Amino acid sequence: MLGVLAGIGASAIWGTLVLYWHLLQQVSPLEILAHRIVWSFVFIAPVVLCARRMPEVGAVLRDKGTLLRVFLSAVLIACNWGTYIYAVTSGQVPEASLGYYINPLVNVLLGCIVLRERPSRLQWFAIALAALGVMYSLVIGGHMPWLALTLAVSFALYGLIRKTVRVESAPGLLLETCLLMPFALAWMVWMHSQGALFFNPVQEMQASLLLIGGGVITAVPLLLFTYAARHISLITLGLLHYISPTITLLLGILVLGALVDQTTLVTFCCIWAALAVYTWCGVRRFRKSP
Repeated sequence: MLGVLAGIGASAIWGTLVLYWHLLQQVSPLEILAHRIVWSFVFIAPVVLCARRMPEVGAVLRDKGTLLRVFLSAVLIACNWGTYIYAVTSGQVPEASLGYYINPLVNVLLGCIVLRERPSRLQWFAIALAALGVMYSLVIGGHMPWLALTLAVSFALYGLIRKTVRVESAPGLLLETCLLMPFALAWMVWMHSQGALFFNPVQEMQASLLLIGGGVITAVPLLLFTYAARHISLITLGLLHYISPTITLLLGILVLGALVDQTTLVTFCCIWAALAVYTWCGVRRFRKSP
């Protein structure tokens, strides 16, 4: 039961992040990203230290191959974070939600291409439905959902790389943010030299506190998700995944006033139908497993 609650908590926090980043609309997405990296490191470092997980970090640092994979995963998660922040602050919340609906289907496709897995016919049908929705948006609406695809692909590639790295989520996040720190700090120093850095605890206390809090809201749901992954089945974890984009979509429409045109609605319907087929495949496989 605690595992399910942890999974719901993680998904709920991820879903409501849309409101958090919306409060920082006046800050540039790249500055928000830089602060998210820096303060995530500041928050997660004591957690890893107190949990006595530093030997795992040291083992990765001594292995050049593993360290390279962690660096690649860091670049991908930074791309994912930055794209999501841009989508929210630029008023494109529905497309951000669409990206995380597409993500499980991209995982299946990557498993087929990279890991030589063999999707079932129903899974191929689900992928085809999702592709149909994207093509409809391109052909009829004249718009390729680049933000959604970037979010889906970057997170799927991130998950694929993390599967090859033997390090848990908290030490992994510490390593990723540590590797990204020089770039984040360099960007903040450059912005400060140009007089463009928004962070100012004296004049902009509320926004500055929100930027600092970005580290907490990044690490906490990750720790909850890690706990859930260890205590509940993969099929349950997969179903809980849909809570996050659903909350994001609803908040975007009902609270932030985002509009969903007919083309986007048709695309969503194709993706939802694809996810229904994909979920049914997972449930059926789970029932057949010993």
